[in-house]
Amino acid sequence: MIMIPQEVIRRKRNGEVLGKAEIDAFIRGLADGSISEGQVAAFAMAVWFSGMSLDETVALTLAMRDSGEVLSWADIDKPIADKHSTGGVGDNVSLMLAPIVAACGLAVPMISGRGLGHTGGTLDKLESIPGYDIKPSEALFRQTVKEAGCAIIGQTADLAPADRRLYAIRDVTATVDSVPLITASILSKKLAAGLQSLVLDVKIGNGAFMVGREEAETLARSLVGVANGVGVKTTALITDMNEPLADAAGNAVEIENCLAFLRGEKAGTRLEAVVMSFAAEMLLTSGFAASPTEGIDLARRALASGAALERFAQMVHLLGGPADFAERSQAYLPKAPIVLPVEAPFDGFLQSCNARDVGMEVIALGGGRTRPDEPIDHRVGFSGLKPLGTQLGRGEPFAFVHAASEDQAQKSRARLLENYAIGEEAPATRPVIVSKISE
Repeated sequence: MIMIPQEVIRRKRNGEVLGKAEIDAFIRGLADGSISEGQVAAFAMAVWFSGMSLDETVALTLAMRDSGEVLSWADIDKPIADKHSTGGVGDNVSLMLAPIVAACGLAVPMISGRGLGHTGGTLDKLESIPGYDIKPSEALFRQTVKEAGCAIIGQTADLAPADRRLYAIRDVTATVDSVPLITASILSKKLAAGLQSLVLDVKIGNGAFMVGREEAETLARSLVGVANGVGVKTTALITDMNEPLADAAGNAVEIENCLAFLRGEKAGTRLEAVVMSFAAEMLLTSGFAASPTEGIDLARRALASGAALERFAQMVHLLGGPADFAERSQAYLPKAPIVLPVEAPFDGFLQSCNARDVGMEVIALGGGRTRPDEPIDHRVGFSGLKPLGTQLGRGEPFAFVHAASEDQAQKSRARLLENYAIGEEAPATRPVIVSKISE
């Protein structure tokens, strides 16, 4: 039976359930260019309006995965695991998580992305490190995973090429926020990396793409259901993103924050709670821990012993960065010429934060993109961000602006003050781990 694109579009537009063969054929046409951009856009809009069943979403995900190379790690005698975040502000969890679980015995071939909207990108942060190759050859990628236990790189041209074309069209046709399309986009790339287990960080709050808990849990259930449906053991944690997660937001500043974390200097923070929870979940789903408590204990030992920092340093060096980067990061990371404190205008508690606008302010400083081909300034951003609930005295800094010029720094300082509310009473505490989705 010949697949006629417009017939597939019509059936989905009318709310009918597509068969696996139809979806496979349509995605093949999407990947090889035989289906027009207009037809792809119409298909995306039909899915946006009509949705997809679990079986359809599984078929779409697998077809997109199989549009390119699917990696095999048969030569590595370790569980192959990974983590994915839906994106946030000051969310540098992957940078610490991968070496921590690698030090515990997992292999982590992590395919990461650039910044999207107001959220920071792991690859942009890593490019702050001189020489770090985010697009290594497959041989070097494999060597790094074997020797360091982890490698954080970008999507290659051979992995899920159908996703790249479909996403580019979704981005300009108002069909990004479709749960089946988001699910297939995220998982096709992750599954192409040859994973055996996956843990998902689905953010909620004013700094997340999914603001409310209900919509976040809907996406999490779709991701978990599809991934488990294709044989990759997967769970998701819903985490809070109503304020920056780390005490830094930017690129080089988040790398410095990562190193401080791996040196054991971020104990007791919200960031530590998230990193340790995900480390435990990855060790649990991989069979390395019998309980979350045991997983956290293993992760803490990897951190305290210095093994996790050693894995990070090894990964950086194997992928082209300086051999002594972990010891001498200040000699290598780019620094902004202007650093200004952001002081509390009066006594009080940090009550609330517009995390999304903090992320947008990093972009305004030059630390993110407004066009896909735009270069970014790795030096700029914010450091020393105090968590909500902090009691401040008048004139006490709760952040520092890193900027390319005095004018930019002054403007950014004023806007950051607008993004935080300071009041007489301490805000109610919020759990950073909101819920867990396992089926």
